[in-house]
Amino acid sequence: MASHISLETLPRRCQATVETIEWNRLGAPEARRLRELGFDEGVGVEVLHRATLGQGPIACRIGRMTVALRRAVAASIHVAPLAH
Repeated sequence: MASHISLETLPRRCQATVETIEWNRLGAPEARRLRELGFDEGVGVEVLHRATLGQGPIACRIGRMTVALRRAVAASIHVAPLAH
């Protein structure tokens, strides 16, 4: 697996660490929401579920919270999968 991939393409149930977030690709409300939810560099994240047919939101775990992210937002978050 590549060392850095987008959260959008992270396999389900694979734990990862947020490496970078392309804040400039996000609108101000989206960036503020991510920060309020605790998304930042160094935070652990895991994809729990994807909407069917490759469209719709992605459910992620960050800390003890489960949050839904639009795919465009998930694509702006780059992660490093943790080795098992």
